[in-house]
Amino acid sequence: MNRFASWAVCLLAASGLAWAQPYPNKPVRVIFPFAAGGAGDIIARAYGQKFTERFGQNWVLDNRGGAGSTLGTDIAAKATPDGYTLLQASLTFAVSAATYTKLPYDPVRDFIPITPLAVAVSILAVTPSLPAGSVKELVALAKAKPGQLTFASAGTGSTGHLSGELFKRMTGIDMVHVPYKGSGPALPDLLAGRVHMIFEPAATMLPHVRAGRMRALGVTSAKRSAAAPEIPSLAEQGLEGYDVATWYGLLAPARTPRRVIETLHRAFAEFAASAEIRERMSAIAVEPMSLSPDEYARLIKRDIARWSEVARAAGVSL
Repeated sequence: MNRFASWAVCLLAASGLAWAQPYPNKPVRVIFPFAAGGAGDIIARAYGQKFTERFGQNWVLDNRGGAGSTLGTDIAAKATPDGYTLLQASLTFAVSAATYTKLPYDPVRDFIPITPLAVAVSILAVTPSLPAGSVKELVALAKAKPGQLTFASAGTGSTGHLSGELFKRMTGIDMVHVPYKGSGPALPDLLAGRVHMIFEPAATMLPHVRAGRMRALGVTSAKRSAAAPEIPSLAEQGLEGYDVATWYGLLAPARTPRRVIETLHRAFAEFAASAEIRERMSAIAVEPMSLSPDEYARLIKRDIARWSEVARAAGVSL
């Protein structure tokens, strides 16, 4: 065997050995494209603890907020596809695809879905001074006062904004959107009656609702939520087909090896079924969720198509 052939054999053997190494064999970086804090952080850390217990490697959460989540998402899209940089996305991943006219990444081609981790419902809450105790009464009031009722959101193009636009479209009412820089500044104005309503995650709204500071008219999921079974869904109050739930889930950069995707999916599906994860998710009013990679891919494509239609109808473009 000549010198070149020997070198080639050694190189192939070394690369084969590297490929055969078990995954993971070093810490995994998980980009969450939002600022620290909130339900997404808690979900990431809860699952991350299970990951470390299972594999003995750290699950390193990297908060990269900005540009409506597109900044951190772009960093993940361009990461080396080896399974050591992942994206924890949320429904905003699909909403951004529907509302931004130009993205630096392709949400379908540049990622491989692994599995959703959890799902959170939102609540349609109104200021207590508003004379509406049900969706039917709210719609009647809005029709009697076209263009006079307002709904707050965390910003133009946010999930809360499009949830309100979908509500307007399905009920045929006219109300005014009031965007804020995050939901934090919106809540004091809702409490004070300066805006009339908001579509906001249950984890944020339930303490206010149960303290009597706001009135919940319905949850946005198709059925009642285990987090607040006493609150009827919008669908059961006549808005059949209204179903908005915020999922959180894992994606990997395109071309990540299939064996890595399968390893992660199996592990996280088991984590989602564990009593510990169920308990920790219940504490923040969310429910564990798991789908196959193909099912998750279909969910993402469906949500992109759905919110694109809502955004076009409402003239929302960023």
